[in-house]
Amino acid sequence: MSTPLSVPVSLPPAWVVPSYAVAAELATAPRLVVLDDDPTGTQTVADLPVLTSWSVADLRWALRQPTPAFFVLTNTRSLSPEAAADRDREVIRALHEAAGAEGVAFVPASRSDSTLRGHFPLETDVLAQELAALGTGAPDGVLLVPAYIEAGRVTIDSRHWIRTPEGLLPVGESEFARDTTFGYRSSSLPEWVEEKTGGRVPAAEVLRITLDDLRGGGPTRVTALLASLRDGRVAVADAECDDDLRVLALAAARAERAGTRLLYRVGPSFVRARAGQQSRPPLTSGELRSSRAELAESAGGVAPHGLIVVGSHVSVTTRQLDRLREAGGISEFELSVPLLLDPDLSGAHLTDVIDAAVRALDSADVVLRTSRVLVTGEDAQDSLAISRRVSAALAEAVRRITGARRPAFVVAKGGITSSDTATHGLGIGRAWARGTLLPGIVSLWEPVDGPAAGIPYVVFAGNVGDDDALTDVTALLRAS
Repeated sequence: MSTPLSVPVSLPPAWVVPSYAVAAELATAPRLVVLDDDPTGTQTVADLPVLTSWSVADLRWALRQPTPAFFVLTNTRSLSPEAAADRDREVIRALHEAAGAEGVAFVPASRSDSTLRGHFPLETDVLAQELAALGTGAPDGVLLVPAYIEAGRVTIDSRHWIRTPEGLLPVGESEFARDTTFGYRSSSLPEWVEEKTGGRVPAAEVLRITLDDLRGGGPTRVTALLASLRDGRVAVADAECDDDLRVLALAAARAERAGTRLLYRVGPSFVRARAGQQSRPPLTSGELRSSRAELAESAGGVAPHGLIVVGSHVSVTTRQLDRLREAGGISEFELSVPLLLDPDLSGAHLTDVIDAAVRALDSADVVLRTSRVLVTGEDAQDSLAISRRVSAALAEAVRRITGARRPAFVVAKGGITSSDTATHGLGIGRAWARGTLLPGIVSLWEPVDGPAAGIPYVVFAGNVGDDDALTDVTALLRAS
């Protein structure tokens, strides 16, 4: 493993593009529809609709909202390749029907992990095939932009990096690259594309949009590069700050207006740029207090404390949980993964934990977590199946706990965990992503339907934040 670097290269100054310039360009642009492979893509935006269902009726509701973009939570990262492909087909077909009924044009974005985990190139391949089959035209290019500025995931000279306390670490040398299901070796994005496509797309054929293009040539240069894409060619883009992403978003909007059909595979930060939004400060305790007051008035039997659901196993989540314990004020309950996987013991174990958690909500914030020793299968798909079974049990626990005692708030830690908690645990179908609780990394949803309507729901990715982040979020929710 190489030693992390403080700065890998000497960088040219950014080409400044204000968010309102992108928003103006997008005024007549197609609606951006973000197919999010877990719920954490909303953590850089504010006041955008989120769907966990993709019925034509739900999609028409979202298309009628006066927003430049919305999210459809597909949760495909938790699925097998076959199931993920089927789900993407379902969503894009329903979206095509809904957009036709509403008379609204759309452009899809496949939002995935900023540390390069997920079903690539499967998802962009499936979306491209469906778009062609539906008669909207196959994409001219697939634009890959994994950068997540707030979390320290940046791309420089087509190489993806993670900011650490010691400096910048190539993503291929991080713990995320050793993921049991979605592992990889390459930090260079063109080489990563070649690796993930099994050589179908050679690194040399990937179009590179570098900081020299973004900061030297600006929107005009980048528009020309995007307009040159043909036959679904993959392009990878650098980004070290928000201005880089706004240059790219402005150029993409101009290229699309001139007739170039783009399909996006992106991290969270590009979504905000492409939606014409600027970074907003985190929500305040006063804003949260107003929401909580409305909930208390409209719903009886609200517990004085919240529910914190922890399924992520990455090291940063474990450290955050340790800090939360040190801060105190919690009652902690463990769902043992070995017991959950035992058909003879899982039912009784689940019931015992649920009953204890319901009682504890009257006296403390409840942490419901899976056991910290990661249980893996014989291969990547077996490991993914285990993850799905555990997450389903965790969601079932949330459903039964919140059905018995309505919590003051719910926090879900981990990508698959937050998806299953929202969809199966809380029954959320439609929601609004209202903003963040920490700068650009923790999203607050306001459910607008189902049994959890009005409960503040916090989507907290497993791999973001410093060691105190979970404690800070909990303290903010308590203060409200």
